[in-house]
Amino acid sequence: MPFTDPQKDLLIAVALTEFSVHYDQANPELAKHAWQLAASRLVDHDIEPAEAVDALEMG
Repeated sequence: MPFTDPQKDLLIAVALTEFSVHYDQANPELAKHAWQLAASRLVDHDIEPAEAVDALEMG
């Protein structure tokens, strides 16, 4: 089953959030930029970061 555009945006936001968490110590500037990109995608869909995975309705 293909993802819808909103699901793709949320999946990207989750991946960017994970990236920002895991690379915060190695490259804080890059991690901050990844978090900002993730946050902007979540704002577009009026979803809080903690709700993003549930909003994907996967699993």
